[in-house]
Amino acid sequence: MTDALSLYPAIEAALMSDCIVAKPAQAQALYRQWLAGGYVRAGGPLYPVPAPGRPARPLLVAATEVPRRGLGSAEGRAALLHAIAHIEFNAINLALDAAWRFRAMPDAFVEDWLRVAAEEAQHFLLLQQRLAALGYAYGDFPAHNTLWDMAVQTGHDVLTRMALVPRVMEARGLDAVPPIQRRLAIIGDHDSAAVLATILHDEVGHVRIGNYWFTTLCDARGLDPLETFRSLLGQYHVALLRGEMNRPARLAAGFTEFELCMLEDFSVTRQRTGTRSKHEQAV
Repeated sequence: MTDALSLYPAIEAALMSDCIVAKPAQAQALYRQWLAGGYVRAGGPLYPVPAPGRPARPLLVAATEVPRRGLGSAEGRAALLHAIAHIEFNAINLALDAAWRFRAMPDAFVEDWLRVAAEEAQHFLLLQQRLAALGYAYGDFPAHNTLWDMAVQTGHDVLTRMALVPRVMEARGLDAVPPIQRRLAIIGDHDSAAVLATILHDEVGHVRIGNYWFTTLCDARGLDPLETFRSLLGQYHVALLRGEMNRPARLAAGFTEFELCMLEDFSVTRQRTGTRSKHEQAV
């Protein structure tokens, strides 16, 4: 086999690309060629990735500093779609990193995350089209780097990555999309709402992949999935629920009803702990 058919240099090239045209195309080509049997799992050393390639824009700021705009104007809708596009761009990197980093995992794991990377790339392209229709482009608004920060925190262990990225970060998207769709439909932006419907459908599958590999890894290590997940949530100080939970989507993605009740209970407990009065904190 030639070096061109070695998988890991090809993934690394896509991961480190800073071009918003090349990176999505490379992610989609990787998956197509993998399915066609065009790669062997060889080539390229494993080393800590400080940050994946990204364009000079958007400007990265703290999550609390990203301005919020109403949806009544084209600028407001574009800002919202830009925020989602930024999440999808980062999701390409997260999926590629999973396939690149965790080399002890079987071929099915690689195939799953190359598929996710290709679908996240398609989401990014769809959102770019909607931004262009509104007169804007990716990079026109500031954004934050929370998703990749979680990748750095979980880069040491595949089980922790599966627990906290697809089962927390991506699962939040299952909850967030339906209210946004309703708001867009009310103001008549049905094209943007349709794009979000495509994204939601695919993200259910992405979270299901994360659920599968998390429980598979727990089984392999002799761990109880519920106890392990709850322990990791506390260890990494993860905030769980923001607004209403999309129970049908989460159930379709592999969560159980019992687990969803546990997550709600855990979230409420953390909220109460975080909002105690000074007197209560002193007790």
